[in-house]
Amino acid sequence: MQASRFAFGPFVLDPAAGTLLRNDDPVAVVDRGVKLLAALVGRPGEILGKAELMDAAWPGRAVEEGNLTVQIAQLRKLLGPAADGGEWIATVPRVGYRFTGALDQPGGVKRKALPLPDRPSIAVLPFVNISDDPEQEFFADGLTEDLTTDLSRMPGLFVIARNSAFSYKGKAVDMRDIAGELGVRYLLEGSARRAAGRVRINAKLIDAISGDHLWAERFDRSLDDIFAVQDEVTERIVEALLGRLRAPPPRNRPSSLEAYDLCVRARRLMDDSPQTAEEAHLMLTRAVSLDPDYAEAYRWLAMNHWMGWIHSGGPTEFNRNLALELARRAVTLDPNDAGCRWVLAYLFAYERDFAEADAAFAKAIELDPNEADTFAALSDITVLAGRVGEGLEHIRKAFRLNPFPASWYYLTLGQAQYAAGQYAAAVETLRRDETYRTSSRRFLAASLAQLGRLDEARAETDLFLVANPHFSIGHWAATEPFRDARTLEHFVDGYRKAGLPE
Repeated sequence: MQASRFAFGPFVLDPAAGTLLRNDDPVAVVDRGVKLLAALVGRPGEILGKAELMDAAWPGRAVEEGNLTVQIAQLRKLLGPAADGGEWIATVPRVGYRFTGALDQPGGVKRKALPLPDRPSIAVLPFVNISDDPEQEFFADGLTEDLTTDLSRMPGLFVIARNSAFSYKGKAVDMRDIAGELGVRYLLEGSARRAAGRVRINAKLIDAISGDHLWAERFDRSLDDIFAVQDEVTERIVEALLGRLRAPPPRNRPSSLEAYDLCVRARRLMDDSPQTAEEAHLMLTRAVSLDPDYAEAYRWLAMNHWMGWIHSGGPTEFNRNLALELARRAVTLDPNDAGCRWVLAYLFAYERDFAEADAAFAKAIELDPNEADTFAALSDITVLAGRVGEGLEHIRKAFRLNPFPASWYYLTLGQAQYAAGQYAAAVETLRRDETYRTSSRRFLAASLAQLGRLDEARAETDLFLVANPHFSIGHWAATEPFRDARTLEHFVDGYRKAGLPE
């Protein structure tokens, strides 16, 4: 089985992520270069024919051999000389090329461990569903996510976002490796079983450095007590980590478990895909009808309408107004929920009500300084205000709290890098598998255009327009919440160079 990553000399190649690192620093390499290098290092010492390499870099396309020669030359320039002074990639005249370096740690390499924060740090790993019903998987996932949210709101703790914790679901990974990759000291793991109106939960708090179990308990309760159990687990963890017993801040809880289940399912579908967005819309609409006082359902439904407005390129007024109304309702129902606050802040910005947006973002951070989505959303709005350095700092914080985030984090990072004139870095970010096939392609096309790589830019523009046929520069510029004219003109310039429609 081919390794997911390859280490050689000072380099680490991750073909799945489309990245090449030199001494942990990103190397600006194009997507075809990554594919070529992956093909070569995947079979070290073997001679790969030119036709095979061209098929790896340009699958399904007929290209001239000169294109391969250019890409190999670029790879050699990026890699530089090997430790012995020779080349990493050797030419076999009239046949092809072979990788001459030695790979370290065959079968893959570990991610670099992140430094620990200056306060107790924890990640809640996905609870295991131990019931006979696979449908209860969503219940176990919801429990994991809610415990993460409850702990995140506790002053004095550093809590990793649920997206990143779920990257380990179903995987057999050593606890120390997980803690290192997430940059935390403590891990909460457990299992859940829901059946016949009852719930059984086992939870265990682990010090990943020492391996000690700091706390463990089993709960066997009526299903109606599920949220009380969540509160109790949170209290026990806070007591173990901070040395004091403190009740979590009150939360708006659903009165309908069916509405709760629908919301858990729907929030997994919140991305740029029109198909999954429509599926989420149906679930959230049903959740709100079942429980008209459920704040989180309104929050996600507001985002669902916003995404439909921004990404469809279609009519805007109705969805925009409805999204804002739903977000206001969510905050009214749960004024202490940071998630509801940042969604409202985001929508205020798109209404050009910047004073309200800034105040709502500040309140969201006050309520929950561990809410990574707040910082990612704030980065977007801050960059469009022309405060690019500040925006880059916000997205850096978001990635630290959520090292393995959803696709839109990479879109936001790429946008900030473009605004900062870091075009090569933006290309590397926006070609990652996590975001490449989303609407972030518009920023990728603009970045390539600013680098003078116009053929690549226009190819990305064509792909972007397949999924976003109604997009126009004018509509985008009129609806994005810019506060700085020079920043707006910078984006418009890149779009025009990339061939996006006016």
